Amino acid sequence: MNDYQDQLSGKVALITGAARRVGAAMARALHGEGMNLALHYHTSHKEARALQSELNEVREHSVVLIQADLLQTTKLAAVVKEATAHWKRLDVLINNASTFYPTPLGTVNEAQWDNLMGTNLKAPFFLSQAAARHLKQQRGCIINIVDIHGERPLKQHPVYCTAKAGLIMLSKTLARELGPEIRVNSIAPGAIMWPENGIDDVTKKRILSRTTLKRQGSPDDIARAALFLIRDAGYVSGQTIAVDGGRSLSD
Repeated sequence: MNDYQDQLSGKVALITGAARRVGAAMARALHGEGMNLALHYHTSHKEARALQSELNEVREHSVVLIQADLLQTTKLAAVVKEATAHWKRLDVLINNASTFYPTPLGTVNEAQWDNLMGTNLKAPFFLSQAAARHLKQQRGCIINIVDIHGERPLKQHPVYCTAKAGLIMLSKTLARELGPEIRVNSIAPGAIMWPENGIDDVTKKRILSRTTLKRQGSPDDIARAALFLIRDAGYVSGQTIAVDGGRSLSD
């Protein structure tokens, strides 16, 4: 075990939306540094079980699963309670779970508003509120996965962008409310993974042409940013790190 692993060994992280994509990459990265994990999922049961088995083969009894619909606000305190029950501590909360789909103005209904606001803003607030007392005991941290479009609106996605903008402000607000015991930061991905509903090659090329690095990132880039904020950024709070290949600089 290296010195970095010594820093995180035995600490506990709760990651929402952890079964696939960026969530799974963060889970593997933190587990590789010695952390124990409570991995939340909603419907991705098969992927969650596979990830749990993969990581527990490396280190027995190091990963537990929590199934929950984060739109059920009254159940969120129970998610935190379940996460802390196994190891009797919580050091890190990563609010990663998200929904993303277009809502062109003039077509938006209340169910879409509630869904996008619920997963991207409301759930992170109430999970953070429930986790705060546990995180304070460990002088832990919260990481919110936001989006560069929380600051740069994406056409036809007004509700999603508004929710992510709110999550960026929530990160700053919580940093003031929960300091000095808890650090709160956010990570804003750019072109890391394409939307699951598909995107054509012309659009992909156009998006990547707006980055200064002229290429797509990977979930591991987000995982490394999360690891930095957890392990190495003891004097960083209330900040948003854009992991976007320089796309935020484009006109």
